Amino acid sequence: MRAPRASIALVGAVLAVGGCSAKPAAAPASAPASSARAALPHSGAPKVDHPLPASVLSGDPCQSALTSDQLAQILGTVPQGEPDSIDGLGSSCDWHADASVSVSYVTQDHQGLSAVYRNAKPQTSVWRVFPLIQGFPAVGYVSRESKLGDICTVSVGIADSVSFDAGLILSRARKDAHADPCELAARVAGMVATNLRRKAGS
Repeated sequence: MRAPRASIALVGAVLAVGGCSAKPAAAPASAPASSARAALPHSGAPKVDHPLPASVLSGDPCQSALTSDQLAQILGTVPQGEPDSIDGLGSSCDWHADASVSVSYVTQDHQGLSAVYRNAKPQTSVWRVFPLIQGFPAVGYVSRESKLGDICTVSVGIADSVSFDAGLILSRARKDAHADPCELAARVAGMVATNLRRKAGS
């Protein structure tokens, strides 16, 4: 993400748990058969010009998505990750402290950002196409179900068929200060993308 590194620390000040999860809003896994067989990318999604192998999203995101140093930057501490899964999509991890962040590896639908454009975009109140994050296309969006508009998901396509999501929740104080949850989620996504590039040796 094209943002000063020092400003990444602001993420820790704008997340809030309060019993809520920052798990990214998953796009519906089901799709018409004709769409599911469509060549990738489709539905307006951009092509990933320099993809990583899908194998970089194998394993547990609690172990590979964010380093301890990065978690300390985001949350101000290094909590234990809580693994989870999203049926039909892939594995995810939540980190909770006085703040919260979540990362999901979307590997099972084999649609990458195309599924996000097809399924999530029509259900959003905010849809934002970002400049490339570590060389990969990315979109940030807020679901209409987020009545307060304080939960943003950033989806990053690392290949035409696979992607990852980074999600966070703004605290009430930071929402009142008009902080941009998608901008902050994009900074977290940039950390994850950096780690995946390193895992791939690129």
